[in-house]
Amino acid sequence: MTDSTALPPVVDAATWRAELDKLRAREKAATRELDAIAAQRRRLPMVAMPDYTLIGADGPVRLADTFRGRSQLIVYNHMWADGQEWQCGGCTSYTSQFTRLDFLDNYDARFVIVTSGPIEEALAYREKVGNEMEWYSSSKSPFAADVDAAPNTGFGVNVFLRDPADDTVYRTWHTNGRGTEQLSYTFALVDVLPWGRQEQWQDSPAGWPQRPTYSGWLDSPDVARLYGRT
Repeated sequence: MTDSTALPPVVDAATWRAELDKLRAREKAATRELDAIAAQRRRLPMVAMPDYTLIGADGPVRLADTFRGRSQLIVYNHMWADGQEWQCGGCTSYTSQFTRLDFLDNYDARFVIVTSGPIEEALAYREKVGNEMEWYSSSKSPFAADVDAAPNTGFGVNVFLRDPADDTVYRTWHTNGRGTEQLSYTFALVDVLPWGRQEQWQDSPAGWPQRPTYSGWLDSPDVARLYGRT
């Protein structure tokens, strides 16, 4: 629980409604801008990818086969440090939220995790933290480096399109850093709270609770305790 007595000012209903309407105008403008960005994204060109071989639970698998017959694939490149008990807390917490992905079937798409770590370690970690997505390893492939998520450098999201005529895979979109927030419901929920994320970098009224950035996030042991098998 946050220890703070900070409260927004109390006003009458008409004043509150007027202020909400002002904010709503900006929110609607942002929604229209996001629609325009999505339209531009749908018009991006794409680049053909090599015929990568990843490693799955059952052994080597072509990147094209990770689509499982679908045309579109979202890949989260999970940060990884070989041999470590706990992997990146941000990646672990972020991916733990994706528990029901079957709805993507209706959009001819899948969402999977690829990590540069050994597949045995990756699968054991997946079980430990209760992650439900399918994991693959790029430890025997330059795939991670080629999609801007080289080992020991960071994380990212990449989107691919498969041509069913010849199984050629094309890279269509990429983001990393805060760009991944748009795919997360966790930040969206926290951002509508009166105190927001309560992080020091945020523009908040005087007296609002604030703490070091990331300090409110679930770390990997927290995820395992809440959702995993430990």
